[in-house]
Amino acid sequence: MATLHVEIVTQEKRLFSGEADMIIAPGGEGELGILPHHAPLLTTLKEGVLRVKQGGNEEYFTIGGGFMEVQPDHVVVLADVAEKADDIDIARAEEAKQRAEQLLKDRSAGVDIDAALASLRRAQIRIAVAQKRGTRRADVPDRRKEQ
Repeated sequence: MATLHVEIVTQEKRLFSGEADMIIAPGGEGELGILPHHAPLLTTLKEGVLRVKQGGNEEYFTIGGGFMEVQPDHVVVLADVAEKADDIDIARAEEAKQRAEQLLKDRSAGVDIDAALASLRRAQIRIAVAQKRGTRRADVPDRRKEQ
């Protein structure tokens, strides 16, 4: 079966480099699924979850915007900010979510609502990705076989 070579990088570091069967990314105009032999494409990425599928496994990353270049045999994700699921401190993400919710609840004169909403969204994405940590499709039993 054909695969894609995938690179996920930020200015600070390379988060992932390897082969994948499929990439699912939060494109600027909606979610994108990229398979081997995809037509060349250059697109923006918005804040969201990026998934790399390899056989029965999936790796999850948070993406804070950026660009994705797709060629038939490789994909390069240039992320403004990105984090691997295994690297997320869920307690810190929960605290950030609570702070953002409190700011939105108070709505005092000095509160930047747009910034608080963006902070809340980032925290929610980080929490969702952290909760996927360790979940692999191969780990999920096939209930049909038990019947």
